[in-house]
Amino acid sequence: MSYFEIGVYRPLFEENIGTLWRSAQLFGAAGIFTIEGQYRWQPSNTLRTERNIPLRCYKTWDAFMRVLPVGATLIGIEQGGRSLAGAWHPKQAIYLLGSERDGLPCEIQEQCADVIAIPSGQPFSLNVAVAGSIVMYERQQGRMWLRHILS
Repeated sequence: MSYFEIGVYRPLFEENIGTLWRSAQLFGAAGIFTIEGQYRWQPSNTLRTERNIPLRCYKTWDAFMRVLPVGATLIGIEQGGRSLAGAWHPKQAIYLLGSERDGLPCEIQEQCADVIAIPSGQPFSLNVAVAGSIVMYERQQGRMWLRHILS
């Protein structure tokens, strides 16, 4: 059995969380989360996502790490990472996107089992909800495996 969740570290815009939440429901996520960020209900939430998958809001990085599921692999999504085009997705994955302004800090990337990037050919990044949606789409397409060795 497999599962995944996706979230954002220090999100700037609540609207991006709403968009990511909707995509997460459509792509089969077990849940979404924010770390050091907030969310407020939005009128565009026509799917009523809160009825189908949970949103968790962690006040700190340490609070998030204390509840990381046993056996789940933390995957960072950030520019400069390994290309998504060649990435395989762990069977149980927790995907973590960085802030729209500052990205995913190096000290957090170092705690991830892997860091993947979406190659765009441009020096600037994608919108955080769009980036998360692309990663979930790739996962849904079957590019998934159970890693035998993570080092």
